[in-house]
Amino acid sequence: MLTPSRSEFLTIRGLRTHVRHWGREGAPKLFMVHGWMDVSASFQFVVDCLQGDWHVIAPDWRGFGLSERPNTDTYWFPDYLADLDAILRHYAPDQAVNLLGHSMGGNVATLYAGARPQRVGKLINLEGFGMRASKAEQAPGRYAKWLDELQDPPRMYAYASVEQVAARLQKTNPRLSDERAAFLAQHWSAQNADGKWEILGDPVHKQASPLLYHVEEVMACWQAITAPVLWVEADDTNMWQWMGPKPEARIELTRRLGFLADVQTRMMVNAGHMLHHDQPAALARMIEEFLA
Repeated sequence: MLTPSRSEFLTIRGLRTHVRHWGREGAPKLFMVHGWMDVSASFQFVVDCLQGDWHVIAPDWRGFGLSERPNTDTYWFPDYLADLDAILRHYAPDQAVNLLGHSMGGNVATLYAGARPQRVGKLINLEGFGMRASKAEQAPGRYAKWLDELQDPPRMYAYASVEQVAARLQKTNPRLSDERAAFLAQHWSAQNADGKWEILGDPVHKQASPLLYHVEEVMACWQAITAPVLWVEADDTNMWQWMGPKPEARIELTRRLGFLADVQTRMMVNAGHMLHHDQPAALARMIEEFLA
């Protein structure tokens, strides 16, 4: 049975932002932030498996799900940190929070925990590896690519039915059951004026960033984290495509984890990058053991 959720809309830094809630008001809070081209409802299956009394609070990032799009031609990563800061100040102004992030959300949450160490009591990073380290000489090409893409903005493919959306989700993740795919498709897409189903994500998110990934700046943030960290990786992750060839990337990931002062690392078996879809019960156990 699905745990019922409720929606709330806040104005966060000038944008109408959708926040999904599960559980009892007044219960211990657990904030969950989703990844790129995902939505807050993506955490439904994990919430269903939690055994304790929790108030789970999960926003849709700007330009995703039911949150407003800023009508910009470029998304800047620091905006996610500022949005998260505003959301936490609204719901938990005087307490250090339990914060979980998946993929892009894991990267945001981990940077935030270094920038605002006093605001995070415990941090759970699901597959938030970061990106491959960049080199200064890549800058001209990166700026050129960004300028080119501004002239030819990305578009989202429209689907004839919500069933096609579900099939697309299963193509990306073959572990996804028909029931879970059908649920996610209803929240991951919406019908447009032409009767087609469009993904609830601003296509501008698909555009290359003009900014390089400065890994040592990121590591400085990781090193500043005071909260205990639970790091969860999937045994069949595809994140190496962003990190580089696996043997070298594994060494680099181990180096990065060394910047976390208090970290527990766990491997989720029989799971891919969307491990909260693939093994929600196992993940829920990990979360509650860690938060206990």
